[in-house]
Amino acid sequence: MRRLLFCLLMFCAVPAWAQDLEAVLDANRAQIEKPSRQTIGPVIAEIAASGAGAVAFLEAWGDRRLGVTDDGRFVIIEGDAATDAVTGVPLAGEAKALKPNSGVRGLIAAALVPAQLADPDAGRRRAALDALARDATAEHLPALRAALDDPDPRLAARKQRLERLLTIRFDPDPAARVAAIEGFAGDSGSDVQAVLNPILTTTRFAGPALPEGANVARQLSIGTDLPEAAAYRLLVDAGLAAPRLSDAEQKAALSAHLQDGQVGNIPVVNLDSPDARDRAYRALAAAGAVRPAASADQVEAALAANIFADIYTEPSPEVTDAARAALSGLVLRERALQGVDLALDALSLASIYFLAAIGLAITFGVMGVINMAHGEFIMMGAYTGYVVQGFIANRTLSLVVALPMAFLVTALAGVVLYRLVIRHLAKRPLETLLATFGVSIALQQLAKNIFGTQARPLTAPDWLGGSIGWGEIVQISTIRVAIFVLALLFLCLFLFITKRTRLGLNMRAVTQNPGMAASMGINPDRVAMLTFGLGSGIAGIAGVAIGLFAQVTSELGQGYIVQSFMTVVVGGVGNIWGTLAGAALIGGLQKGIEVLNPANTLAAQTWMILFIIIFIQFRPRGIFPTRGRFVEG
Repeated sequence: MRRLLFCLLMFCAVPAWAQDLEAVLDANRAQIEKPSRQTIGPVIAEIAASGAGAVAFLEAWGDRRLGVTDDGRFVIIEGDAATDAVTGVPLAGEAKALKPNSGVRGLIAAALVPAQLADPDAGRRRAALDALARDATAEHLPALRAALDDPDPRLAARKQRLERLLTIRFDPDPAARVAAIEGFAGDSGSDVQAVLNPILTTTRFAGPALPEGANVARQLSIGTDLPEAAAYRLLVDAGLAAPRLSDAEQKAALSAHLQDGQVGNIPVVNLDSPDARDRAYRALAAAGAVRPAASADQVEAALAANIFADIYTEPSPEVTDAARAALSGLVLRERALQGVDLALDALSLASIYFLAAIGLAITFGVMGVINMAHGEFIMMGAYTGYVVQGFIANRTLSLVVALPMAFLVTALAGVVLYRLVIRHLAKRPLETLLATFGVSIALQQLAKNIFGTQARPLTAPDWLGGSIGWGEIVQISTIRVAIFVLALLFLCLFLFITKRTRLGLNMRAVTQNPGMAASMGINPDRVAMLTFGLGSGIAGIAGVAIGLFAQVTSELGQGYIVQSFMTVVVGGVGNIWGTLAGAALIGGLQKGIEVLNPANTLAAQTWMILFIIIFIQFRPRGIFPTRGRFVEG
């Protein structure tokens, strides 16, 4: 008796919406158990409209927590427990889980949006906005407008943006749509473009008169905007003209109906002109022997009697005008941002070339030594950074240690090279070039013997792993920004050394007049050795910076030695400002050529070298030529 009373109470406690939900589920049981994205949409909408209990049902279905028992009851599964999906009563027994595919789950998520937009849980509201962004309908717009106020400022801003996007798509009032479009002025987001582009889609029209109230994008001129064959094909497709046969098709049809030396009551001997063949074919068509076809005169008359135009699928001219103006502004802004992005890329590349060339500017520009092993000093710096990271796991600390360590290693290597080779070949540039070229080959082979031929990783710290940018177009990696800052620091350091230190004063004195400097107590050989070591050490630091984004191999320096020499020569030998200007010119030129010819890197490099050759013909001493023998800092 107690059990019977409990069941009666439970039955009385079931609200009216539960009965509505149960009726909907019973009527659509087969589709719910085996849903198809093409047919399940109306069923999901009917369930969503059946009452508050529908929300829990749809959420469980979308999360794959919905099941069906052997006796046909839908249950919501929570771990090992299950409750009736209609009444909420706990149930015992096994239940088969329903697993809708991603397409069906997307429809379920869209149906849940109105209830979830005002849900107290911020995660549910965010999920509802995600579902709206993926698959929104006109029915969602009122629900979104009713839930614009949100305690989370970011979600509130996102709701307002999405409301304007849906207004553009679904609002029946053209004035509201135009206001929403104008509200995105200056916004170049991809979601805005995705909404505006369909508004400007057109269909091609052909007919004797334009449809009443048509929103015409443009009328087409035959021969200019539309080929004659394509125009006539439009008339044929619209049922306004008979199809036109090719000469081969016409001759084949006439040959097939040859009887007693005649075709269409015209003797074969008289079918020697296009007009005669057209008359014969029309006679066959009138007799029903062949399908009707247009003659050349009929084609010309049909084209002259009809109008051809592109008509917007959007009926409101105000909306299309606003969308076209907005997209034109977006295109201009995109081009401007692409120009800024290209300039940043060129500036980044120029800073790399400057950092690689500043050491060469000292050894080649100041000392007049053609050091073909300069690229290998860059390679040695990169490998020094790799070795340091092998001992220090902390990436930031290892980078801090690697920079001065690379300077010391390559500076020492530069001093050794000077003492063993360079000083014995003073004022013999050809022998110096050949000797340093041999040293570069030896250093490459030594690196292969020690580190192997495979690329070694030089990992940047996490704080250098991101990017800095504005919008979706202008982006530059944090590593490139760090290299740009490093290049500026070394520019300032070089200016300080040459202008404010005794070494810099001695460097300029030895460069200007070695004999006079020696008579004043300066040791030219020692100054030359320190200068060569300084230039080599800076190349090592450049190697660490380059190794953070490039492959660290024994050939690393070979990719920068040519650009480094070009940077120094174009800028002006012996002038740090010239090196800076040369790096900017080489970097900007290379990026510009890559944009014009992105598919062929070798061709881009060839064009750049040709430009440099032509440039040197007009300015053989570079952008900032050295005056006399004095070296400006």
